[in-house]
Order: sequence, then structure tokens, then C-alpha cells
Amino acid sequence: MTDPGTAYGLWLLVFINSAVFIIFAFSFFKPQTSRDWRSFGAFSAFIVALFTEMYGFPLTIFFLSGWLQSTWPDVDWFAHDSGHLPEMMFGWRANPHFGPFHFLSFALIGGGFWLISVAWHHLWSAQRRGVLATTGPYSRIRHPQYVGFVLIMAGFLVQWPTLLTLAMFPVLVWMYARLARAEEADSRSRFGDAWDRYAADVPAFIPQRWSSLVGANR
Repeated sequence: MTDPGTAYGLWLLVFINSAVFIIFAFSFFKPQTSRDWRSFGAFSAFIVALFTEMYGFPLTIFFLSGWLQSTWPDVDWFAHDSGHLPEMMFGWRANPHFGPFHFLSFALIGGGFWLISVAWHHLWSAQRRGVLATTGPYSRIRHPQYVGFVLIMAGFLVQWPTLLTLAMFPVLVWMYARLARAEEADSRSRFGDAWDRYAADVPAFIPQRWSSLVGANR
């Protein structure tokens, strides 16, 4: 079996990739309140855990190596590309970077960053005017930035699932849901009836299909 040190132990890549994605997310999200920093900090922890296993130490591969090797004996599970577990398990033996799971991952990650970026622009504009953010993504869902973070994390899980990030994912989703509820309480106290009308028409996290049709007819 290949020495895992030949494919892992690349701690400089762990640092560089973690820093790039965290700074990239920071430039879009621009945390301001303590609540913003908690949500951003949780996302950053997920990113560091992901790249630690991707380039540093393959903890998941070590834990599952017996089952993986007995089930797929022709795969070198300590080769770096084998960390793309869905591609390997479903039998795509070509370069996993050009497999269907990788393309799905890029779509989710790109969509998440796009949603966070666009949502921040509309939120910042509304905050400057002292009004409730109801335009752009906020016309479809009440918490587009949190949804964006969840999409990014889901995209990374599709690309490179690990035991730690799989365990972290539902906890972070739950945390974002709680933060969203706390934000809603603040918005209700600040905007009153305007918030109640907005919340009655716009779902929190998952856009309603009919909302696009309604918006097209207005």
C-alpha cells in the first residue's frame, strides 16, 4: 500500500486552501455583529476540518480503510484522488475532478458564494436606508446568506466527505437555523407589522416554486 505521507502531510496546502476559502467567504459575508461572527466562525471551522483531511491527515480513510479495502480491493485508498469517496464508490475510475460529483460540488459551492455575495449587496443597501431587506434573494427567502453557507458546505461534502465534516454539517445547519430565528426576533421588534407581512409571504430557507410566477406577474 502507498505510504500515506506521499499523498498527505501537505500542511502548507491545508493552510493556503483554508485561508483562501475563509478570506473569500469573509469578503462576501462581511460579519459585523457577534451573531455574524459566530456563524462565520462555525463555517471557518468546517473549512479547516475539511482541508485538514484533504491534504493533511486522512482520518476518515484510516478509520474506514478495512471496509474500503475489502469492498473495493483494486483501489489504492491512500492515493489522494481516492479521497473523493463518492466517485470511487460509484465506480468512476477516471480523474475524479472531472466526474459528476465534482461538477455537482462546483455548482453547489459556486451557487452558495453567489447567493452570499448578492444577498450582502441587498442587505447592505437596506441597512443604509434603515429599511427591511426585501429585494434580490430576500424576495425569495428570508435568510439567503445562511442558505449560501449551507450550499457551500454541502458542495464540499459531495466532493470530499469526511466523518468529521459529516458530523459537523447537521450541527451547523441547526446552529444557522437558531441564529436565523434570533435574527427574526430582532427584525420583528424593529420593523413590527412590516416584518410580519414579509414573513407571511416569504419562506425562511426554501423558496416556493410559485413565488417566481407571482413575481413575474407583478
